[in-house]
Amino acid sequence: MHLYTGFRSWTLILVPILAVLFVMIGYQYICPAGSNSDQDLEDESPPKLPSKFNFTERDLDRHVEFNIKGDDVIVFLHIQKTGGTTFGRHLVRNIRLEQPCDCKPGQKKCTCHRPGKEESWLFSRFSTGWSCGLHADWTELSNCVPVIMDKKEAQRNKRNFYYITMLRDPVSRYLSEWKHVQRGATWKTALHMCDGRSPTQDELPTCYSGDDWSGVTLTEFMNCPSNLANNRQVRMLADLSLVGCYNLSSMNESQRNHILLSSAMSNLKNMAFYGLTEFQRKTQYLFERTFSLRFISAFMQINSTRAANVDLSEPVRRRIEELNYLDVQLYEYAKDLFLQRFQFTRQREHQEVRLKRREERRWLREQKEQGRPC
Repeated sequence: MHLYTGFRSWTLILVPILAVLFVMIGYQYICPAGSNSDQDLEDESPPKLPSKFNFTERDLDRHVEFNIKGDDVIVFLHIQKTGGTTFGRHLVRNIRLEQPCDCKPGQKKCTCHRPGKEESWLFSRFSTGWSCGLHADWTELSNCVPVIMDKKEAQRNKRNFYYITMLRDPVSRYLSEWKHVQRGATWKTALHMCDGRSPTQDELPTCYSGDDWSGVTLTEFMNCPSNLANNRQVRMLADLSLVGCYNLSSMNESQRNHILLSSAMSNLKNMAFYGLTEFQRKTQYLFERTFSLRFISAFMQINSTRAANVDLSEPVRRRIEELNYLDVQLYEYAKDLFLQRFQFTRQREHQEVRLKRREERRWLREQKEQGRPC
């Protein structure tokens, strides 16, 4: 009798507990933590801070009427070690399109044609290849892309080019490039074309002898004054023609750096879109709203990178920041503008939803007053 009573007591306790657990498991199944929901975007947001820069509404509103069936082309400026390879694959494999890019197994390049046409709507590593040179910068692309596109696809109408890129925290990007070079990467086939020619050996000396710089230490990497890793993001986004290209004797260093930073900021602001490696979901959100295109799968935030695993002392971190002080300023500007654009777009979207709901309620009220069924 006592055993039966005890069993009944345990049953009365366990049933509600199991019911709660069942509901919780069901909720997790329906709303998994990894979903790219609006709540996720809010949780990812840092505390809202006033902007340090005077951005106008025109700077924040980057929606473009991208016509994939017409004459519009997205041009992806791929800066080394900014997560550009991952983003580039998203462009060719992860966008929901009427005519998806044709990506054949074992081939790096995909064919990204407009619906019903033999014309490309995307100029990138994984679609057209390095047609303007390995990791071509803004100076190269802005002069080369229209010429290359006309050679490949003769058409009467003028194309609209929408430039996009990815940026990354300068210290993390620098460390990632060091680790990449340490493993044997060189990018020595890059052209660095500017004003119709590549730089001379005197203008751009190499940092190493031999085929590559394998095994280079961080100290050796930092000590090479002509290392293109230094302020790479500013250099690749600026109009190098404004400073005499790679001829450092054309003006003093202070003037050159001021022009480069101003040019990079201006070009970045005027691009149709740019994303930040540190904000993958916001990058996805803003790209989708800018071009009215939707990705199939959500972007993933991966923080366990090779750069993140480097144990840095504070003096070494400061040295890297000093070597990349133009990139540090550019990234501060880019991050501020990026988050301002995200907040602006979210607020506008929320306002549109509220307005739509208000109109629906008004319509329902009018139907009810007139005695019509809803």
